[in-house]
Amino acid sequence: MSDNMETNCWEDAYVEPRASSKEWLKQNVMPTRSGTAAYAKSLFPIFTWIYRYNWTWFLGDLIAGATVGAVVIPQGMAYAKLVQLPPEFGLYSSFVGSAMYFMFATSKDNTVGPGAVMSTLLGHVLQDLLVKLPEFKDQPWIVAGCMSLVLGCIAAAIGLLRLGFIVDFIPLPAIAAFITGSALNIAMGQIPALMGNNSVKAYDTRASTYLVFGNFFKYISHCDMNAAVGLTALFLLYAIRSACKFGTHRWPRYEKVFFFASTLRTVFVILLYTLISYLVNRNHRDNPKFSILGTVPRGFKHMNVPTVNSHILSAVASKLPSVIMVMVIEHISISKSFGRINNYTINPNQELIAIGITNIFGPFFGAYPINSAFSRTAINSKAGVRTPLAGLITASIIAIAIYGLPPVFFYISNALLAAVIIHAVGDLISKPTTIRSFWRISPFEFVIFWAGVIVSVFSSMDNGIYTTVAASAALLLFRIARARGDFIGTVQVHSQLSESTNASTDLKAIYNCSTEGSRRVYMSLDGTAEGTNPSVKPETPPAGIYIYRLNEGYLYPNAVHFTDHMVAEIKAQTRPGILNPYGSLGNRPWNDPGPRQKSESDIDTSLPLLRAVILDFTGVSNVDITSIQNLIDVRKQLDCYSDNDVVWHFSGVGSPWVRRALVAGGFGSSDPAMHTVFSVANVAAACVLCMQNWADTSLLVLLDGMASVLKKQQPQFPKVLELACTLCDAHKQVMGSKLAYKEMMKLPQPKTKVVGNGVINYKEVPCTGHCLGSGIYTDTT
Repeated sequence: MSDNMETNCWEDAYVEPRASSKEWLKQNVMPTRSGTAAYAKSLFPIFTWIYRYNWTWFLGDLIAGATVGAVVIPQGMAYAKLVQLPPEFGLYSSFVGSAMYFMFATSKDNTVGPGAVMSTLLGHVLQDLLVKLPEFKDQPWIVAGCMSLVLGCIAAAIGLLRLGFIVDFIPLPAIAAFITGSALNIAMGQIPALMGNNSVKAYDTRASTYLVFGNFFKYISHCDMNAAVGLTALFLLYAIRSACKFGTHRWPRYEKVFFFASTLRTVFVILLYTLISYLVNRNHRDNPKFSILGTVPRGFKHMNVPTVNSHILSAVASKLPSVIMVMVIEHISISKSFGRINNYTINPNQELIAIGITNIFGPFFGAYPINSAFSRTAINSKAGVRTPLAGLITASIIAIAIYGLPPVFFYISNALLAAVIIHAVGDLISKPTTIRSFWRISPFEFVIFWAGVIVSVFSSMDNGIYTTVAASAALLLFRIARARGDFIGTVQVHSQLSESTNASTDLKAIYNCSTEGSRRVYMSLDGTAEGTNPSVKPETPPAGIYIYRLNEGYLYPNAVHFTDHMVAEIKAQTRPGILNPYGSLGNRPWNDPGPRQKSESDIDTSLPLLRAVILDFTGVSNVDITSIQNLIDVRKQLDCYSDNDVVWHFSGVGSPWVRRALVAGGFGSSDPAMHTVFSVANVAAACVLCMQNWADTSLLVLLDGMASVLKKQQPQFPKVLELACTLCDAHKQVMGSKLAYKEMMKLPQPKTKVVGNGVINYKEVPCTGHCLGSGIYTDTT
């Protein structure tokens, strides 16, 4: 009969495979033929949609590409001046970004080219580098081209190695602070050019923002005719935008008309003021009435192989981290934002490859480092772009401008370009409603945001991004390290579905329940910690049994904090197993509190002895060596404190690697005291006080394929088992072991029942999950 029982039970049992390093390497590291083919195919996303290209898509791309092309031409020349480069380099960079990016892109909306933030940062970097590299003072584009090539290689390598997830470590407040601080820096730096007093030699427009602001008023008497051009152009840009916004709300039927009118306002204002400049300065080309752009060479005059040598690389190395950080953050953030808006998903790794390849080939055409531009991406999206191929249309328009419009560019006013830049970056400053929402969601990150803005204004842009990233990382580590668990109990929750609601029938059908029902939930004994009704008091576990839930991953930063909190609470609610375990006063530790001579009256005998600890690992996805060793140390500490072998159970262990780590740490073993991973004071012998024998029950623990007998357990054990098994009832994978089963069947079996998973559970407790130590045979005789 025993043989038949063994056969029937084993047929229904599930044997979970062991976690092994070989299997992990095979699944996560070793390439497969299909995986390699998919990886190679993912490098060229264009092949997944180009064969479906049609005339409807082409019409949308044509309109969007032409619109962006008209906007990027003046913006590109204006942003090139932020980098201290001649305006034609802005056109080269715009062309390369549009012509190269579309082949590798996963975002249809993104437009790659010169951006205000990136250009300003590069301008500050070049200003510092040219001090170290004076031989390139007359040819700064050589240094810019070298930086573009190096940055492109770094970005492409990050994408190829699939490390794009590191961008997720930069939180939104850090990005918002950097962009806001940069926008203030850019706008303030352009006001002197707008007003015409930037010609004063003592006026450094690239100093810290607060210095530029003070110097503007110091030299305000030097403003000239440029102020009339710049201020009126800026006013006209805002007036057209406001009028189009009003017209959209007033006449919604003409929304598209107003959209294109607003989008092309920059082109209209530049054409208008360029015409005025031509009429005023055509007879004063050598001595114009106000500052103009001057000669812009026709064609690609700076196509060349970029210069890369150790001298330049050693100079730029210290500046690369801030620039690559800004390039990656801005590009991925813009790509993800418009992907969510238009309901598609981008691949961050592939986007990094795309931006990397674009910057690698850019210097061959004379381009400087580029990334996404928020304003032009918004225009591209609203104009109805259908595919990334719109970039090719934009590149065609830029190429026409490079070869056909240089004579027109001669008369463009520098004050007008300053107005265009100020108008463009004004939208990058965080709105008051956004800042207020930061405060309401997370006051700590609100402080980080302002810290980044203040550092950007009073120091520099790169110091601003370093400050916010470092502060955000410190906050993250603090939250992980100071995470606390909760001691939990049970609450009986009664629910009633109203018969009058239409959803009642559907809910009853879904949950297969009546209109009245109840369920048992586990919640913190400190009900206020979860925002629950403080008048509802959870039912605590039996005396001496503690259920502790870890609310974060159990890793080395927070392992000690978790267990210190747990041990302190347990000691406060239990009494030690022995009054004075040290014997004489001389053997007593110096830090043991209490009276000089302890007596029975010094102990609150109403407190229970510690019997069992149940750890809820539902929220734990990973453990490490430090955390497991800490758990081993705590087990030994509590065994010594309680003067018995405290029973340990783990509920909700979902990862096989976590189970493997617990087994390696000796949990589930009959001799846990002999297990030590690593200890600075590696004492092999267990505490003598923990070797006291009990004489009530013998039991068999099933744990990841190993069977071991723990003898002489306390009578409280059945309740421990019930709590541990019920706690993991929601987890549906059953653990089992043929070896453990056979060993179990050799033992006497009074008052037991064999369940379908091949595990004998006390009182038919429904343990159907990853409950380490929960499948237990008990001999109650």
